[in-house]
Amino acid sequence: MSDATPVLRLGDITKGYNHGKPNEVTVLRGIDLELARGEIVALVAPSGAGKSTLLHIAGLLDTPDTGRVEIAGNDLSGQRDRARTQVRRADVGFIYQFHHLLPEFSALENIVLPQLANGVPRPDAEARANQLLAQVGVAPRAEHRPAALSGGEQQRVAFCRALANSPQVLLADEPTGNLDPETSEKVFATLMELVRGTGLSALIATHNLDLAARMDRRVRLEQGKLIPL
Repeated sequence: MSDATPVLRLGDITKGYNHGKPNEVTVLRGIDLELARGEIVALVAPSGAGKSTLLHIAGLLDTPDTGRVEIAGNDLSGQRDRARTQVRRADVGFIYQFHHLLPEFSALENIVLPQLANGVPRPDAEARANQLLAQVGVAPRAEHRPAALSGGEQQRVAFCRALANSPQVLLADEPTGNLDPETSEKVFATLMELVRGTGLSALIATHNLDLAARMDRRVRLEQGKLIPL
């Protein structure tokens, strides 16, 4: 993929629910979005506007009713689930508002597991996990399970897990929304440092306009349409 090719391209995406029924709801109405290599875009939307639906479609966790999803120049429209899963596993990283770490595994193991699923040998996966944990300042807690970590530490480990397979695009849904303001600021700074340092492209949904202002570009999802801010 050349640098000029968008890492993520959404073309005329539509999505609705309860098709053909009286309570049919159209959530997305002709969404067009391009994410350049190394670009960080804030997705601003009120609750219920469809931002999670948009992120799930962009990350191949859901399919649109109509439209096209391209990742790293690869058109995934109409591809079978296996092909979509392979691209999602290798090229897309997800961060959610709640960390969703596996409680029975250590911080290190939570970062190793997605790499093993992607075919990485365990020694290499552990080396990568330790490197990421050191980057976010959680290396001393590598053997602790999630319940023994603070909220900020849990979310930092979740960041590491999302980056474990060196994806090309990062999708984050209110990644600091579950944290107190002081911790949120620190964790967001860590996220931005990670993304900038790796040259990732990122689409980050947030309610926080101060955080959104620190990204490269801002778009608002309103009545199913994207509006530049």
